[in-house]
Amino acid sequence: LHGVDFEIPAGGLVALVGPSGAGKTTITALVARLYDVDAGAVLLNDVDVRDISLDSLRQTVGYVTQDAHMFHDTILANLRYADPDASEQQIWAACEDAQIAGLLRSLPDGLNTVVGDRGYRLSGGEKQRLAIARLLLKRPGVVVLDEATAHLDSENERAVQVALSAALTGRTSLVIAHRLSTVRDADLILVVENGRIAERGRHDELLARGGLYARHYEQFSLSASE
Repeated sequence: LHGVDFEIPAGGLVALVGPSGAGKTTITALVARLYDVDAGAVLLNDVDVRDISLDSLRQTVGYVTQDAHMFHDTILANLRYADPDASEQQIWAACEDAQIAGLLRSLPDGLNTVVGDRGYRLSGGEKQRLAIARLLLKRPGVVVLDEATAHLDSENERAVQVALSAALTGRTSLVIAHRLSTVRDADLILVVENGRIAERGRHDELLARGGLYARHYEQFSLSASE
């Protein structure tokens, strides 16, 4: 990364877009402090994240990756990883908001279903919705999320979008965006290319410029219509 500098207002949504390998995932990993910056700083409420204990940071920042990591355990255990004291009512409420409750109720073992190593028994969309339910149970103030890019049928696509809306509402959010609705709703869009922020602005502003974002958005539109 080179000269990356931006601010997310409290409760705001910043969307990262750009080609694969541009540096989007590196930015999100630094915000979540999966590793530390070599130069400069990542500040959370004006405090360097390196000065915040990892336990405190993990409570404040919820990080959902594209593959939505699952442990080789039951669905219930995977959810309770976010909040060991969560009641069954709270768990089901989070699953409802994440649009995964219907699927879980249809499983013979329900919440006691074992998902398998890395959740291989679930589809990409199902894993991401389960990860969103886990995030809702955690109730972080900041959400860092990489939207799933796995090919989803229209029903799964709608369910994931509703779940994302529940996860991001009222939270300070940084999202690697792969969906048209996310970039349209963002307070700020950062177009990342070759480790730098090539363009920044709101959706309409960037479209009007006719630059890199406009070309990227056209590809978004073509993918969404296929």
